[in-house]
Amino acid sequence: MQKQGRRLVSLVGTIAMVLLFAASAGAQERTVNFYNWSNYMAPGVLEDFTKETGIKVVYDTFDANETLETRLLAGKSGYDVVVPTGYFLQRQITAKVFLKLDKSKLPNLANAWPVVTGQLATYDPGNNYGANYMWGTTGIGYNVKMAEKILGPDAKIDSWDMVFKPENLAKFKDCGIHMLDSADDILPAALSYLGFDPNSTKQADLEKAADLVIKIRPYVRKFHSSEYLSALASGEICFVVGWSGDIMQARSRAAEAKSGVEIGYTVPKEGAQMFFDNLAIPADAKNVAEAYELINYLYRPDVAAKNSNFLSYANGNLASQKLIDPKIFNDKNIYPDEAMQKKLFVITARDPATQRIINRLWTRVKTGR
Repeated sequence: MQKQGRRLVSLVGTIAMVLLFAASAGAQERTVNFYNWSNYMAPGVLEDFTKETGIKVVYDTFDANETLETRLLAGKSGYDVVVPTGYFLQRQITAKVFLKLDKSKLPNLANAWPVVTGQLATYDPGNNYGANYMWGTTGIGYNVKMAEKILGPDAKIDSWDMVFKPENLAKFKDCGIHMLDSADDILPAALSYLGFDPNSTKQADLEKAADLVIKIRPYVRKFHSSEYLSALASGEICFVVGWSGDIMQARSRAAEAKSGVEIGYTVPKEGAQMFFDNLAIPADAKNVAEAYELINYLYRPDVAAKNSNFLSYANGNLASQKLIDPKIFNDKNIYPDEAMQKKLFVITARDPATQRIINRLWTRVKTGR
């Protein structure tokens, strides 16, 4: 009887240890799968999140909204947090791709900037599905010294004329021109330049915009939405139509390398597109609790400021502004003033028929045929 008692105690102890180990292992295995744009997170942010919460971040990147959308619409993407741009968010909400946010689990959303949430409501009425991560503009990046050499010391790059007039863009061909591989950035810029609504769905307008870009196609070395950052920073190229924060990152990298490369960025005086990249949770996410913890963490003012300081993108967190490097916050090309904001436009989701026309025209633009 005594032996049986000891065996029972031993068995109970073993079971308790197994359960304790299992619970411990379960706690260690908390994971969140995060799919974000390339070059879009400050070093150390996700590692710090893991240290604070114990949640492991499995981090993947993409460089085109279409890549993200294909995975989301196919279902079972495997991701818990994704970062769609506004007009794609709008389309994907209609397709019921996302989980409606439980804002009681996101107390840091109290830090959201009303100016940005108001703009974002164009895509997401009530801000029910997305929380702005970063926002920026589509404009012109250039190598300052090469521009001065080509155009003269007093010349300004402040207009879409430099892009859409072939005789102007041709001057930069030899030192290298890149352009975003994004119909949703380049064609609206061309539409606006031609005096059309950048959100026009008229086939005739879209074809005129495509024809305009085809005229400058011979001078563009590559259409790509991420490679230009390093290429501009290293001096491999001298001119790009790209995203504000990426070009500002190129400027920072060039300065750190002390290679003599100086990068400039301009929001063209005629106006430019303003875009919003947003944190959202797919409807079929497996780690929803962890997704909320990650989004809430990224909305901490100090974390949002750290990301903006590294990325040179503006963010949607009002409380972070006092923590942002003044060189970033006071730069009108990153945080546009009221006068510049009036010249900015946003792109809304197109109907499927219009999107098919745009896709076909963009293929024609890139192939030059």
